[in-house]
Amino acid sequence: MTGEPRKIPGVVAPPPLIYGVPLLAGILLDRVHHWPALRSPAGHVVGPILVALGLLAIPAILAFRRAGTSPNPWRPTTALVTGGPYRISRNPMYVGFTFIYAGVTAWVDTMWPLLALPAVLWVMYVGVIRREEAYLEQRFGDEYRRYKASVRRWL
Repeated sequence: MTGEPRKIPGVVAPPPLIYGVPLLAGILLDRVHHWPALRSPAGHVVGPILVALGLLAIPAILAFRRAGTSPNPWRPTTALVTGGPYRISRNPMYVGFTFIYAGVTAWVDTMWPLLALPAVLWVMYVGVIRREEAYLEQRFGDEYRRYKASVRRWL
């Protein structure tokens, strides 16, 4: 490293890919060997509710747009977004993705993606969130540290 400030967070992969690949793999594996998660029709109620809660990601994306910065972690950040759902969570998009992941899993009634969820969350924490936090602290300094101290990471 040259000691120069990073221009982007340097995440390991796009978060939708980190969530989407294991979810899809689990659903495909379920087609080969069905392993029901709920063993009841409750998934057809719980699943859509969780997916709807996951739509929290939409206002989070809109907050980035209003601030004039990209929500994509592989692009430079030009503004610190602290309004809208970011008043409640530092990562409302990722909370939304997690709800969608769990909701789809319940809806299609398969256990396989649930087995991968801890690994997904670990990759998100180590490969995305910690890198974004270091980048934002470098980029926005005390302003980000104050925000970080006042708002929870998840919920």
